Amino acid sequence: QVRLVESGGGSEQAGGSLRLSCVASGDTGNYHRYNVGWFRQAPGKEREAVAVIEICGDTSVADSVKGRFTISKDVDKNTLYLQMDSLKPDDTGMYSCAARGRVYNCGRAELTPNGYQYWGQGTQVTVSS
Repeated sequence: QVRLVESGGGSEQAGGSLRLSCVASGDTGNYHRYNVGWFRQAPGKEREAVAVIEICGDTSVADSVKGRFTISKDVDKNTLYLQMDSLKPDDTGMYSCAARGRVYNCGRAELTPNGYQYWGQGTQVTVSS
């Protein structure tokens, strides 16, 4: 069982920056065996993948945030990060981290929430114009 706790959300003006963190507990000795990612959901919209990292380091970032958001993880700290720069009002939403594992073979980082069995509660990001 893996527990995920996000932090770092808040209100920011367009053009500003936020850094989200997601700390994992539970099966942390095998954190490197989990594909992890950030997902967001805006009011009235479906959840969408923002950025994901698979166990061997392959990453994928949604076109809508490419060049502005950076995903990274620190295996020693069991923590996933999302650096968000040049924020836009369209970035507003509930941001959640998720983990899927254990995974033992390298693969492609796919931008889909399907298959992730562990989810955090989410952290709200609000960007004003």
